[in-house]
Amino acid sequence: MGRAERLSPRVRAVAVATAQSLGHVAPPMLDIAFIRQNQDAVRSAIVNKRCDVDLDALLEADRVRREALQVLETQRSKKNQLAAQIPKVPKEEKAALIDEAKGVRAEIERLEPELAAIQARFDDLMLRVPSLPRPDVPVGKGEADNVEIRKVGQPRTFDFTPKDHVDLMGSLGLIDWDGPRNFAGGRSYALKGDGALLELAVTRLAVDILRSRGLELVLPPVIVRESALVGTGFFPLGKEETYAIPADDLFLVGTSEVALVSLHANQVLDAAKLPIRYAGLSPCFRREAGAHGKDTKGVYRVHQFTKVEQVVFCLPDEELAEREHYQLLGNAESILEALEIPYRVCLACTGEIGLGQTRKHEVESWMPGRQAYAETHSCSTLGDFQARRSNVRVRQPDGQLAYVYTLNNTAIASPRILIPLLENHQNADGSVTIPKRLVPYMSGIEVLRPRT
Repeated sequence: MGRAERLSPRVRAVAVATAQSLGHVAPPMLDIAFIRQNQDAVRSAIVNKRCDVDLDALLEADRVRREALQVLETQRSKKNQLAAQIPKVPKEEKAALIDEAKGVRAEIERLEPELAAIQARFDDLMLRVPSLPRPDVPVGKGEADNVEIRKVGQPRTFDFTPKDHVDLMGSLGLIDWDGPRNFAGGRSYALKGDGALLELAVTRLAVDILRSRGLELVLPPVIVRESALVGTGFFPLGKEETYAIPADDLFLVGTSEVALVSLHANQVLDAAKLPIRYAGLSPCFRREAGAHGKDTKGVYRVHQFTKVEQVVFCLPDEELAEREHYQLLGNAESILEALEIPYRVCLACTGEIGLGQTRKHEVESWMPGRQAYAETHSCSTLGDFQARRSNVRVRQPDGQLAYVYTLNNTAIASPRILIPLLENHQNADGSVTIPKRLVPYMSGIEVLRPRT
């Protein structure tokens, strides 16, 4: 049992009640039948999640699609009937039936591209429909509306004027700012010396903690096809944040979650082997197109970073998914505790959870340079949202196929995690003390000292 489960009985109780209530609620990725029958609930989710999709346009596209499909199927049926009838009729009647069959074929050839265009419009709108937030998710627009669940650790009171991570990284010789920005542009950086070692250390610490908890380490591809991004819910809405390689019709991922979920796309998983728990380690890339002028100082928001991501596939069972969610959250918290960083856990509001997420907890680390908690981790339950899009299924004991549930959680992301790590452990002389759990990964270095 993870620390999150031990320390949040109220949240667990709400989650269990929510799971029980979901017998009367749609699966987290909605199918069109549910949308037709529960328009008010879907409209509410669209508004509360601040999603850009026209539900009326979707319903109209659905109506037109069904009508067009019915007309086409009628013509196809007629074509088959004529094909069976022609060999059986007298010779003098064949010519008329053959002419009629040619007309039916021509009509089918006209209708098929029309239906394809209608279907494409319908599919595009369906990809934009959000899952329903769980009842315990607070309604809100942004971070200010998130609900704090608990704080762990006490923010440090300094008896000297502390430096922020920009000054610390510079004085300690951990980073090169100017060189990379000259040839790679804004939000670029190069960790070097002990800075590079520090990133490797926190990454390896996270990996070892996760492996000790039963997760399988994966080094996945970071260049993927569009289908992987659509399947995991990052497209079509996240295209502006994604680096593209047009010549090859490929994209760079912003998280290894994309590849880890896609490992099982179009597969039927063995129920006996679930849950599958992965820890994906990869470089990640984000354009930060929507963050122009925001967090431009330092390494809080950069274009390239290294991340260890947790991804779980489990049976489509609400109680199991709830348990996995809090185990993932507990894993992330254990890493922050090993790094001796104060943090808080918040339940994200509707405006802060993504298209497919039905519940998300954000973990915010205390950053003295900001004099505030800031997000370093997030833990999400997606139900069968990604599995439906990626076609990942499992055969249930009754023989029926069902879509699995997926969950994900940040284990560590660097260089962002270096901000609270350095700022919280700095000393009056400008040095930084390495947390004890991290020292073995730093080749025995216990203190980082300013360069003379």
